[in-house]
Amino acid sequence: MNTDRRDFVKLVGTGVAVAGLGAGTARAAEDSGRQGPRWAMVVDLRLCIGCQACTVACSVENRVPLGSFRTLVTNYEVTSHGEARRYTLPRLCNHCQKPACVTVCPTQATSKRADGAVVVDNTICIGCGYCVQACPYDARFINETTRTVDKCTFCLHRVEAGLLPACVETCVSGARIFGDLNDPQSAVATLVRKHPVQVLKRDMGTEPMVFYIGLDAAFAGRIQGEQVLFAAGSSVTEEVR
Repeated sequence: MNTDRRDFVKLVGTGVAVAGLGAGTARAAEDSGRQGPRWAMVVDLRLCIGCQACTVACSVENRVPLGSFRTLVTNYEVTSHGEARRYTLPRLCNHCQKPACVTVCPTQATSKRADGAVVVDNTICIGCGYCVQACPYDARFINETTRTVDKCTFCLHRVEAGLLPACVETCVSGARIFGDLNDPQSAVATLVRKHPVQVLKRDMGTEPMVFYIGLDAAFAGRIQGEQVLFAAGSSVTEEVR
């Protein structure tokens, strides 16, 4: 276990890092005078190797139906001046500060928690798909098993148990970092403070809570391209034009 993970587990053990996830921990934070957490993720593209370990771990942990994804790493083949290079871009729900998905939900099944996580109450979701269309990041889908909306939850069930999200826990290169942005000593707060981080589709005004280090400006907005085979047909990528 690396230092960041030990620190995270230590914070959770104190009942401080998970404040806001439950009534007891929320009261503990209030009593201590400490502001509750604001969960965020940093993706360091300088470290991502596109191995898809995060994609697989997420699908297994959350029992995502085959062919659907809560998170994935998109591979791009970029052609410039006749030369091709590979570019990887991990994507997931951005747990926005101003989520477009919340405002369009007719049953209020989608909501934003005090800790910043955007969640779906599947007991009142009617699967209308309005939020799927409203999301600028293509981060939602209709679960064919439940017939309700599905998406990344930052693995809150794991966080509540003192664990990291599955995608973070299994990232072999340490490219995904998760933690409390309200804690200035946390790894995510330190990275956001010390690096020129970027977000996807900033112009949409949703204020994402997933930050990227080393994001190419060409990939920050809508990407036009066509599917091409990559690695001898073992996976599919897109060619940016």
